[in-house]
Amino acid sequence: MQIDFVITELFVGGAERCLTELATGMANAGDEVRVFSLGSLPTDERGSLVKRLTDCGIEVSSADAKTSLQFMAAYSKLRTWLSKSNADVCQTFLHHANVLGMFAAKSVGIRTRVAGIRVAESKGLRCRIEKYALKSSQSVICVSEAVEKFAASKLGCSPSKLTVIPNGVDAKAFSSANGFDWSQIGWPGDAAVSLFVGRLHPQKGIELLQSKVDELAPQGSNRRLLLVGDGPLRSDLESWAAKCGPQQVQLLGWRPDVASLMASSRLVVLPSRYEGMPNVILEAMASGKPVVCSRVEGSHELLRHDWLQQTFEVGDNQQMMLLVSRFLENASIANATGAANQEFVNQYHSMVSVVKRYRDHYETMLRQ
Repeated sequence: MQIDFVITELFVGGAERCLTELATGMANAGDEVRVFSLGSLPTDERGSLVKRLTDCGIEVSSADAKTSLQFMAAYSKLRTWLSKSNADVCQTFLHHANVLGMFAAKSVGIRTRVAGIRVAESKGLRCRIEKYALKSSQSVICVSEAVEKFAASKLGCSPSKLTVIPNGVDAKAFSSANGFDWSQIGWPGDAAVSLFVGRLHPQKGIELLQSKVDELAPQGSNRRLLLVGDGPLRSDLESWAAKCGPQQVQLLGWRPDVASLMASSRLVVLPSRYEGMPNVILEAMASGKPVVCSRVEGSHELLRHDWLQQTFEVGDNQQMMLLVSRFLENASIANATGAANQEFVNQYHSMVSVVKRYRDHYETMLRQ
C-alpha cells in the first residue's frame, strides 16, 4: 500500500507525533510512505520528528509556507507533489492540510482521501471552509467520540463517513525515561512539581494555573509550578513568572526532554478550554503519573477509569485545585493513581494497535 500523508506543519506537537508514529509504523510494516508539510520544516532541535521520519527512509517534503497567504499558495506545490506518485491513500491531518489536501488529492485522481479531525475548534469561518473541503473526502477519522460528534454537527459529516481512532503513545519511551534533576533549575531535589506541558495559547486555559499559583506553589514550601512550551502567550507568561519568582514558578519554553520532566514531577495539569484527545495526558499516563485535566474532548476516553478524581469542569479553578491538592498532599495516592493510569494506557492506547487500526481502515476503504 502506498500512502501520502499531508500535515499543516511538523514542529513537535500532538498531531505531528501521531503522524510520525503512524508513518514510521506503516513504513516498518512494508508500506510505501511519503510525508508533506505545508509549513516550513524545523531545522533546529525541534526537528526531531522530521529526523525520525527521514531516518526511517521516509521522503519528507515541504511547501515552505510561513504565513497564511503562503499556505494558500502552497496548494500548487502540494498538487505537484501528489501528482508524482500513484498513492492508494492520501491522509491529511489538521485544518489547513484537510482543506488543501482534500482538494489537491481529488484533482490528481487519488481515489481514497481520508481527512483527520484532531480538535473541536468551532470557529464559524474555519468550520464553513473545512465543511466544504470535507465533501471531497471518502472518510473522516476523528480522534475521539466528542470530536466525532463535533464533525457531525459542525462540519456536516454524515455518520457513515466518520470513524473514531484514538491517539496512541509510545509508552516505553515515557515509562523508561530517566528523571530530571531539579537542582539544574535551582529547585530542591524533593520538589513536588505540578507540570504543565503544551502550547502557550488561550486554548490551554493557563489562566487557571495563574489564579491558583499561591496554592499550587506556596512560598516557603517544596511545591513548584513548571510550565513547558512555547506560543503567543510566552512573553506575558514570562513576565508573570518573573514577578512570582523562580522558587515558585518557572517557564522553560520548548524542551526535548519532556519525558524526563514528567518522570520527576508529582502530577501533570491540563486546564484546556477545548481539545481533541490531549496527547500530553496520554504521555503523562504512560509516565505513570496522575493527571488533573479539564473535561475537554477526548478526556473521557482517557480517564473514564478514574473520572471524578482526575477531571474537572472546564474553567472551574476551585475543583481543579481540590484535585491537585489531593496528589500534592499524598505521594502514595499520586503513585497509585499513576500506576493505574499507566496500566490503562498500556492496555488501550498502544501505538501498535493504533497503527493497525489505521491500516485496517485504509484497506477497508480500498476494497469499496
